[in-house]
Amino acid sequence: MDVEEYVRRHLAAGEDENTVTHNLVGYIAEIKHASIPYTTAFARAVVEEVKNTQGLAGDFFSFEPAQVGMGKFGVGSRGKGDFFAHREIARIIGKTGASVGVDEMDDAGAVKAGGEYIVCTVDGMHSRLSDYPYLAGFHVTRATLRDLYVMGATPVMLFSDIHVADDGDVAKIFDYTAGITTVGEMMDVPLVTGSTLRIGGDMVLGNRLTGCVGAVGVARHLTARKSTQPGDVLIMTEGAGGGTIATAAIYSGFPEVVDETINLNFLVTCEALIKNPVFDQIHAMTDVTNGGLRGDIFEMAETAGCRMIVREEDTLPLVNPKVQAMLEALEIDYLGVSLDALLIVAPASSAAEIIRVIRATGVNCREIGNVESGKPESVLVTEGKEHDFQPRFRESAYTPVKKVVDTEAGDFEEMKKGVVRASQAAIAKKERVLAQLRQKKKSA
Repeated sequence: MDVEEYVRRHLAAGEDENTVTHNLVGYIAEIKHASIPYTTAFARAVVEEVKNTQGLAGDFFSFEPAQVGMGKFGVGSRGKGDFFAHREIARIIGKTGASVGVDEMDDAGAVKAGGEYIVCTVDGMHSRLSDYPYLAGFHVTRATLRDLYVMGATPVMLFSDIHVADDGDVAKIFDYTAGITTVGEMMDVPLVTGSTLRIGGDMVLGNRLTGCVGAVGVARHLTARKSTQPGDVLIMTEGAGGGTIATAAIYSGFPEVVDETINLNFLVTCEALIKNPVFDQIHAMTDVTNGGLRGDIFEMAETAGCRMIVREEDTLPLVNPKVQAMLEALEIDYLGVSLDALLIVAPASSAAEIIRVIRATGVNCREIGNVESGKPESVLVTEGKEHDFQPRFRESAYTPVKKVVDTEAGDFEEMKKGVVRASQAAIAKKERVLAQLRQKKKSA
């Protein structure tokens, strides 16, 4: 519970200060189990702090609202709304000197230094794994290392950030870190630094956990999405899922499926490819995570400016059988959910050797499609017929709550207007502050 937001909302609605304070005391007492004098003093202090911030204006105290909520627009839900928001973020960042920048919608960014590419990425833990910190740490670490590997980089270090709400048990920090270092030690990548904080400081009650893990690596040959070329073939490995599939399993009554997600197949496969001469022939790689194949193929086609075709009959055998059985039982579209499979784009002449190297690690894989010139689009071929392969507004609803959320959708085109307006305002603010700083630097 965010007590600061509670006070802001109720004061803005016209409730008197005493009523807000009284009601807040009750909510705090439910969670804190503290004395009435303490909870009363706490509530009064929150109200006082909120009142002190009322009326503040200017670039540093206000922002242009989009009038669109994160959930309503699907941000973080790996669908059309999420992809649109990320492209607006890229506009705010603008063009940089990066070898691979955020505007290319890749899994990681890269800059050249000392004759090699320094690659960096960061992944947030799955929000629904808050009560399972070891799983959260394990899966987010595997995810961030995946993002390095698919850029052709060899990981050299990990960094971590963890936030636990005020009433969360300190043990969550330790269990989360154990999950991180399990993957790190297995792949010989050290966790070297990090940050540990409370969510919202004193203002957020409860035991919610959130955080991220980032990684830095070095590459000599980048396998960014933009390197995809007409004539290439698509090769995919078997996927058993990660944080998303673990979450679906836990919250849908299939806890036994979680064990299928505890593996390092993806990382071991990438490591074997990078060490093999055939790696230099690979054009692009990605992990099947961002809204499943629907999302990743769409984004790759947009970035590379190519027509990308996927054969459904070749993708289904690459889903872990136990995971597939669960997805079928829950009526979850496997093409629209994160499978954590490796997707490789390479010349047809290299396909056989790539497949041989992968299978030598004990991981199954096969060709699932090809790349053509033409209008940038993603196409799914089912029983010989082509179908549109656009991502949906959100990834496949994979928990009972998500299925409810999916029943309501706003006007996407109308919401986009507010999002664009807000991003343009952020760009304008950035330019104003930059101008001030440049003038101060010039006058110094």
